Amino acid sequence: MSFVHLHCHSEYSLLDGANRIDDLIARAREFEQPALAVTDHGNLHAAWEFQDKARKAGLRPIIGMEAYVAPGDRRQRGRVAPDAKPYFHLVLLAANQTGYRNLIKLSSLAYTEGFYARPRVDRELLERYGEGIIVSSACMAGEIASHLMANRYDQAREVATWYAERFPGRYYLEVQAHRSEGQEALNEAVFRLAADLSLPVIATNDSHFLKAEHHDAHDVLLCIGLGKDREDRDRMRYDRGLYFKSHAEIAEHFPGRPEVLENTLRIADECDLHLAKRISVPSFPLPPGAASENELLVRLASEGAVRRYGDPLPPAAKERLEYELEVITRTGYAGYFLIVADFIRAARERGIPVGPGRGSAAGSLAAYALGITDVDPLRWDLLFERFLNPERVSMPDIDVDFCFERRGEVIEYVREKYGQDAVGQIVTFGTLKSRAAVKDVGRVLGFTPAETDALAKLIPNQPNFSLTVREAVEKVPDVAKLYRGDERYRRLLDYAIELEGLSRHTGVHAAGVVIAPGPLDEYVPVFTQEVKGSRGQGSGFNGAESRVPGHESRSPAESRVPSHESRVIVTQYDMNALEQSGMLKMDFLGLTTLTVIHDALESIRRRTGAAPDLATIDPADPETYRMLRLGRTVGVFQFESPLATDMLRAMRCDRFDDLVASNALMRPGPLDAGMHRVYQRRKRGEEPVTYALPELRPILEPTYGVITYQEQVMRIAQVLAGISLAEADLLRKAVGKKDKELIQQELGKFIEKAVARGYQRRVIEELAAQIETFGRYGFNKSHSVAYSVISFQTAWLKCHYPADFMAALLSSSIGDTDSVVKFINEAREIGLEVLPPDVNESGYKFTVVGEKRIRFGLGAIRNVGRGAIESILAARADRPFTTLFDLAERVDLRLCNKRVFEALVHSGALDTLEGHRAQHIAVLDTAIQEASLKAADREAGQASLFGGVLADDAGPMAERHLPVLPNLPPLTESERLTREKEILGFYISGHPLEPYRAECELFATHSVSQLGTWTEGSVSIGAVVTGIKKQVSRRTGAEFARLTVEDFSGSSEILVFPEAWAALAHRVRTDVPVLIKGGYSRRDQGVENPTFIVETVQRFEELRVSGQVAVAIELAPQPAAADLDTDPELPPDVFRDVRAVIDAHPGSAPVEVRFRDADGSARLRSKTLKVAASGAALAELRALLGPGRVKLVRVA
Repeated sequence: MSFVHLHCHSEYSLLDGANRIDDLIARAREFEQPALAVTDHGNLHAAWEFQDKARKAGLRPIIGMEAYVAPGDRRQRGRVAPDAKPYFHLVLLAANQTGYRNLIKLSSLAYTEGFYARPRVDRELLERYGEGIIVSSACMAGEIASHLMANRYDQAREVATWYAERFPGRYYLEVQAHRSEGQEALNEAVFRLAADLSLPVIATNDSHFLKAEHHDAHDVLLCIGLGKDREDRDRMRYDRGLYFKSHAEIAEHFPGRPEVLENTLRIADECDLHLAKRISVPSFPLPPGAASENELLVRLASEGAVRRYGDPLPPAAKERLEYELEVITRTGYAGYFLIVADFIRAARERGIPVGPGRGSAAGSLAAYALGITDVDPLRWDLLFERFLNPERVSMPDIDVDFCFERRGEVIEYVREKYGQDAVGQIVTFGTLKSRAAVKDVGRVLGFTPAETDALAKLIPNQPNFSLTVREAVEKVPDVAKLYRGDERYRRLLDYAIELEGLSRHTGVHAAGVVIAPGPLDEYVPVFTQEVKGSRGQGSGFNGAESRVPGHESRSPAESRVPSHESRVIVTQYDMNALEQSGMLKMDFLGLTTLTVIHDALESIRRRTGAAPDLATIDPADPETYRMLRLGRTVGVFQFESPLATDMLRAMRCDRFDDLVASNALMRPGPLDAGMHRVYQRRKRGEEPVTYALPELRPILEPTYGVITYQEQVMRIAQVLAGISLAEADLLRKAVGKKDKELIQQELGKFIEKAVARGYQRRVIEELAAQIETFGRYGFNKSHSVAYSVISFQTAWLKCHYPADFMAALLSSSIGDTDSVVKFINEAREIGLEVLPPDVNESGYKFTVVGEKRIRFGLGAIRNVGRGAIESILAARADRPFTTLFDLAERVDLRLCNKRVFEALVHSGALDTLEGHRAQHIAVLDTAIQEASLKAADREAGQASLFGGVLADDAGPMAERHLPVLPNLPPLTESERLTREKEILGFYISGHPLEPYRAECELFATHSVSQLGTWTEGSVSIGAVVTGIKKQVSRRTGAEFARLTVEDFSGSSEILVFPEAWAALAHRVRTDVPVLIKGGYSRRDQGVENPTFIVETVQRFEELRVSGQVAVAIELAPQPAAADLDTDPELPPDVFRDVRAVIDAHPGSAPVEVRFRDADGSARLRSKTLKVAASGAALAELRALLGPGRVKLVRVA
């Protein structure tokens, strides 16, 4: 006798089931079980993947779900009685196609209508959608089990009768083959009820893990889901018997009752469901006069081509367009193109920026003609077959970039056009990856965060090199040492190995959207997901992954805009399952760079009256490439990283093709193969460019003979083997898949066909080897060209309109302190002045207030919300604010509370009003109180004693009592900057390091922003400590510290080990400029964000008196014309005053006089004169001699 598991949980019973689909199928096959059901808690996440893999393995799949059933109406939130359960369990199995469709409905409606703690159905839904579904009474959490265990036999009988009547011949009672407390007694009660009502019984095991020895790892997983410590006695525990058992193990629990196993086989025989791909694309609403989608597409594309190329069309464009339209209409994708073109048109009509293209779609001339892309495929030799291969047709994939802030408006347009219930987002699954598994398991086992962080960092996790936990134990010496030598760590790592890769939580795909021909839940199961969206995302759609339960995760870009929470409709199937099922899915990506470009152009238009047309700028602009070669790539799309900057410098970038090639070469494969270095050497003329055949020159010349793009592989195959581009695309795909057998098969065809056309076999075989080596790393040229267009546009704007571009870039980073600091530093380095916020001049975003001046945005001030800012801007529209009292009277105090005013004061936003910050804080309560009273009087309509009604239009100069500010000293610089940083996250009106900028340049080897890259040897940084986090080592009990440090470039966290901290703790204070020396551990080499370890800390004020710094006075017969304003010609007797300053500030810094003229230069150091290298002494010397003539230099 055999047996079929009909109650079984996969990993998609998130953090509750530990069975991987592949493992379940393999185990069922091992036990010679003919079928298998997967019944996850409340969802069908696994359904498509499971049925597809099971059929391929020769196992009959049964799609099911363990549903949650509300005790009353599913829509009722709350318990029906104080001691009542909010839901019961019930197993539902799809017997056929109708049952599958109904299961989809039940699963979906449980979320959209019945969600309360869990997604719940009710009896009304079960009756409505019961056809084709087989039901069993489930586990101890089932309704019948609950009644039987509480000795409510009559109620259990009543429930069973209800189900038996609604599901005639399809309702089974369930007994289970494990020894959980009370299970055996429950089984006997179920048998009694079955006999009483003549109902069939099935045996199940509620399998949550695969083998008996996996119980402990599953228990750890359960604790992760519950957020409990494993040693916590007051938590849920599962019986050790809830594993995937053989039929013999099941049978031994039910001696003399073979029917409970036979019934599982009977159900398996009754379940006959085959799911096949069915293309489900909505019909495009045809306008009057259009006979069909095909006819409309041809007409719109032909009209668009004329706009692009002129009338008549050039022969090449005409031929290509006709070919593409024939393929598109023949394959039935005209509607798809019309849908995409329509929502892109709608976006542009609404002024929403759209990207020039993305992915292989940029290779389509039809897409270019329809306005879907803005990249001419003929100009750049981009191939349609790379996008849509007529010889192996699959659903086209057009992904579109929109302005990040307004992406949601486009999705909302699609929802309105095709139906609110027909459009949804797509699920993603966060998994327990190596580092996450270590941290989660460690937390459950009682490890400290510091311990798990340190262990996780030992496991490589880079895009081009990552290891699993098992591999790390074998290959990373430090991990292996802990595994062999410490039982605690061995246990942690063993559990992490078992759990790694399991699905941990659901999320929402950052960009994926699915559009169905009708309500989504008639095609695929859906669920609701709570997400943090943004105002720009529109109607609950957001641009990032969100986690359940209770954990939301947003991308850095998304966290920069105001947010709200909402529930959105999401498919239970992921991208792969949707594609396999035939649903129309596409990516609506929110690209912050498009927002930056849009804001920069709007800024230019406001300032100058007109904005440049980026479609017409010169792609060969020499000034732009000069800027890129100089390494000024901060803010340039795709080229901000040190690697990208170095690549542009090394190749002496001077043309658009260099940007395209760089975008393609900056990938792990080409970088590992050294292809970028070959390109650089050949471009610089250091290595000859040769072509094995003259036919290759026009194909490979743009990349100096280096096979860089997938399209080049296709062109080579087409030209040499005489095959079509569609056939050549099959070769490209084979090479890219790294399938040795398939590669040899396709390359073999290429070789034979090329040799048959007269080419030498040796030459063709060598070329085939190159294609195999380089072609597998080849990048999609269509995508590279499209993104290089955006790269060039950002570079051009930065070069020609730096203030507008940097203001837009800063605005896009509101909320991301590190980026704001980096961009402010870059703005200053390129000669721009970033002014503090000002209530009389700032907008929400950063704004340009002069050719080279940027005003800080009010939106970047902490504790000042959008509503408060809108109130300030509205009041300011009448006239500028003059005093704090004037401001308080004119804004809406319901939006601008005391916290808002304090933030405005300390950020410097009120510095242009009467008084200074200390005075403003002193009178703040009075100002708000008086303004509140006047607002109350206005609302009551009270008249003043002088007969006039109190009104806002009295004007700032009206004759009324003006409060007097108290006579207080201003805040000290240290206090001012500290408060400023609290509110802004960084310093804006100054920096504690500013007086020591020279020392930073002299003694620091790196900036703080460079600490994320491992460096060999000693590293020195000049910084201020802005945060001190003291911790105690769990192992030794010694105190150590993590310091947050900041310089002009940004902030970072660094580590001080116990021994060093014991010596340095008394020297480390916040906001004190220091020189920090340290380095990196050898074991951190190659890891992401290695930890900088501090060795010594020296205060700069001490450094100045240590004799390591000298004061240099530079003299020249006549200063350069550019310096005359700051360094005028010196009077003859000035050195008497200089000597007086030196005598007044005695110290240890030697004085040097440096002289230069046309004949050369000389340096004289006094043996007797020494001065204090203090701010006061330097200020007096610079006042006498000019700022450019007095410098600090390092003593050799």
